[in-house]
Order: sequence, then C-alpha cells, then structure tokens
Amino acid sequence: MPASQPRSRARDRNNVLNRAEFLSLNQPLKGNQESRSSSRKQSSQAGAAGAQNTNPKERRQSQQLPEEDCMQLNPSFKGIAFNSLLAIDICMSKRLGVCANRASSWGGARSMINLLGITGHGIPWIAGTLICLVKSSTLAGQEVLMNLLLALLLDIMIVAGLQKLAKRKGPYDITPGLLDYLTMDTYAFPAGHASRVAMLSKFFLNHLVLAIPLRILLVLWALCVGFSRVMIGRHHITDVLSGFVFGYLQFRLVELIWMSSNTCQMLISIW
Repeated sequence: MPASQPRSRARDRNNVLNRAEFLSLNQPLKGNQESRSSSRKQSSQAGAAGAQNTNPKERRQSQQLPEEDCMQLNPSFKGIAFNSLLAIDICMSKRLGVCANRASSWGGARSMINLLGITGHGIPWIAGTLICLVKSSTLAGQEVLMNLLLALLLDIMIVAGLQKLAKRKGPYDITPGLLDYLTMDTYAFPAGHASRVAMLSKFFLNHLVLAIPLRILLVLWALCVGFSRVMIGRHHITDVLSGFVFGYLQFRLVELIWMSSNTCQMLISIW
C-alpha cells in the first residue's frame, strides 16, 4: 500500500489533464488562491493602517466629490422657471424683430424705425440741452436744464456700467452704430434708449407745465421709442422693460440730488 501511493501521485503529476494550463479560469489553483488572499489581506491591513494615520478632515475631503463631477438630476423650480421665461423672451423678441434686416417682413420701414430711435439717443439730447442752456436767460430755466444735463450724463454712465456687467447680446447680430459707440451703448441689457426716454418723459411731466394731449403724446413717444429697439432686433423685450424701470429709478436719483439755483449758477459761471 505505501508503495502504491507514490506511484499514484507520480501518475497524477504526469497526467496532462491535471496541469495548470488546462484548469478552468473559474477554478484557479489553490496556490494562486492562497497568494491572492494573502495579498488582499496585506493590502487591506496596509490601507487600514494608512487610514488610521490620516486625519479625519483628510478622509472627509477625499470622500467628497468635486462640484463639477456632480450632476443635478433634480433642478430647482426657480431654475426651471427662469430658463422657461428666458426662452419665451428670446422667442418673442425674435418674432417681434420685424425690421431686423432688409429681408424681414417690415424691412422697408427699417429706416423710419431707426429715425424714431435717434429721437431717444443720448448725444442729440445732450447737445440740445447745452444749446438751450446757453440761450436760457432765466434762473428757473437754467436750474431745470442743468439738472436735465446731470440726468442725461448719469443715464449714460449707469447704463454703460450695467451693460458691461451683464454683457448680454441682442436677439439678432446687429452691429451698433456710431452714436451707440459714443454713448457706450453696445450691449442689450438694459436698453439705453428705453431708460433714457423713461427718465426724460418723467422729468418733463414733473418739471414742465404741459397740456393733457402733450402729456399723452410724451408717454406714447417713450413707449414707441422703447419698443422700436425690439423691432429692429437690437434688444429683447425684457431689456426694454428693465430699461423703463432703470429710467424711473434714475429720475428718482436726480430728484434726490437735485442741484439748487445757486449751485447751478456757480457751475455756469465756472463753465
């Protein structure tokens, strides 16, 4: 019996079916299993030792994923509402841009709409205010004109600053004109023409004695100038509406810092 056992072992060793290269991949050798299990134990022990050596703060930071790798599967209601309103604004502004170019449905009226927009530009109003200030001989007229000039200059600076911060493009790729570059009115939000006509109409309604038909025409002129900028594809609807709001706020600011007659006379004498 003892002699037969070594013979059977030698026979098993020489049998090619018992060699490692013929074994199934799902049933690895016992030696390989033992070596893999020992290496896993060693690596787990080393990892546990390293984790014990590290600070809890470092462990917390390593577990946190960077913000850009996280995907928001449940966006907030405010984000959905804002994006929806923005899409509606862009769509409606493109549809109302009937004079955006010569090929548009109202392309033939583009020159007339541009002329209407010039009536709300800052450069003609500043030049006209200076001419009237030079020709004015009354203290009340000079006071009103000096504060009007201050309001126009504030409007240009505030709108230019807001546009530089927002840097919003218009619904169509319209190149700004020379007068727009002079007043730094090169972006869409807020609409400079809308803020200016809103401020001017409120200023004239408060400080000039006008008949009711003229007051109605003044308000209609402000509305037409504001929405003419949408028709030529220069601004969105929200740009014009926000321009009206900023124009009213600018008027309130001028009312707060209103220059007295003595201050105006001193500035005129220096000039």
